[in-house]
Amino acid sequence: MFSGVSAPRARKALTCGDVPRSRAVRCDVPRRPPGRPGRAPRPVPPHARAGSRRLPRAGAQRALPGLRNGGPGPRLARRKHGRLASSGGPSRCCNEVVTPRILPPPGIPRRLAAAQLANSVGDGAYYVCSALFFTVVVGLPPARIGLGLTLAWAVGSVAGVPLGALADRRGPRGTSVLLAAATAAGVASFLFVRSYSAFLVAAVCYATAQCGLAAARQALLAGLVPAGERTRVMAHLQSVLNAGLAVGAALGGIALAASTERAYLAVFALDALGFLVCAAVLLRLPAPAAAPRRGAGEPRPAVLRDRPYAVAALLNAVLLLRMPLLSLAVPLWTVERTSAPGWLVSVLFVLNTGAVMLFQVRRAEPVSDLAAAARAVRLSGLGAAASCAVFALSGSAGPAWAAAALLVAGAALQADAEMRQSAGSWQIGFSLAPADRIGRYQGFFGTGVPLARSAGPVVVTSLVLLWGVPGWFLLGGLLLAASYAMGPVVRWAERSRPGAGRAAPATGAPAAGGTGPAGAPVAP
Repeated sequence: MFSGVSAPRARKALTCGDVPRSRAVRCDVPRRPPGRPGRAPRPVPPHARAGSRRLPRAGAQRALPGLRNGGPGPRLARRKHGRLASSGGPSRCCNEVVTPRILPPPGIPRRLAAAQLANSVGDGAYYVCSALFFTVVVGLPPARIGLGLTLAWAVGSVAGVPLGALADRRGPRGTSVLLAAATAAGVASFLFVRSYSAFLVAAVCYATAQCGLAAARQALLAGLVPAGERTRVMAHLQSVLNAGLAVGAALGGIALAASTERAYLAVFALDALGFLVCAAVLLRLPAPAAAPRRGAGEPRPAVLRDRPYAVAALLNAVLLLRMPLLSLAVPLWTVERTSAPGWLVSVLFVLNTGAVMLFQVRRAEPVSDLAAAARAVRLSGLGAAASCAVFALSGSAGPAWAAAALLVAGAALQADAEMRQSAGSWQIGFSLAPADRIGRYQGFFGTGVPLARSAGPVVVTSLVLLWGVPGWFLLGGLLLAASYAMGPVVRWAERSRPGAGRAAPATGAPAAGGTGPAGAPVAP
């Protein structure tokens, strides 16, 4: 028996190099540098090793915390200096670098994130400065600007399906590169806009290219990322998107502070350059195989004949009415109907952006199949309805601090609802689309975004500002009803396509038609 060894000595003898990788170990165990001169370490007694069934007395159990009866229990306990590695997997030691949750793993997902970041920085600056540029520099009336943008996004929503079909036929990588360059040209054309007709043409070109680019990039992601990993990769891309928008908004603030024509033009030039960089990054990705050509007897608008998918896309468009809430409805409500200070609007925007940037990946992790996606959408409806109720109460809160507290609480609930709805809609849109028609199906499912951008401001502001508190409750009820209707529609869609287009289990197998390596570490 090795009864004479004290607990501290047994702890000193155990190192990362002495424990097999197949067992779970704690990363606060000291590492012995290879080839270090000095006295050789004492061997670990048989009953103190990780694989042994016998342990010394209580002292050695304290020296090897978490090793009970020869190994860790089913629960992986966390400690001050580290955590237990999963049984059967590689152990992680303290000196290893942990990738932040916002960044996807290296490889194809990180290249997609780099392309997303390249254009999102310019977009953030564009969103902050574009309205003032068109009103102050160009001299267009705000009402005509709103009408032109509504028309432009309406055209873009219609063009998304044929441009997605083009990505299916010609290949998503080449189509994405072409549309990214077209979007850069559309943004650059704003530099020369000095009349309403020129503004209308530039806005239509920009919105059409943007909608087509979104569909083509979804098809590209589906061709390069395994089916079971797409929602998590999309969550990473959404986090990166919000980070880029935040940086771009800060740059746009500098242009607003300068308030000169050159500053505004620099913002448009930055956005155009960002899309060119995005095109260059996408060009370096592998090229998935193009889908086979349409058969002779196949109807051309096949996605429109898929009724369950069309209803799901319609419900998703209703749920996307939350998009103009924080950018339009809540700022106007805060200034006109509450006693909270006006600067709180920027705080709410930062809160939403930071929450999505930090927690979108965590919210998307449980969403791995259609049942989990429907549950996430249902929970998002509850959160959206609760946020509308809190926003409504802020109008009669009384003191400024009480109104501000309610507005912050409502913004937090709205951010959580946004993250859950995004994760669920990504999974539903990908899983229900046939593998050979991802582009056109994603183009159709994504029409909710331009519709929310065009019709959403009119609907939301009419409900909130004209109807007041009843309008908030009506909007919350509408979002709640759409979220609860998504589950039955998803089950209807599953029954209509037995085994077709469902998300594959997260086994690392490549998606249909994809050329990405099967073992590539992927994580939205």
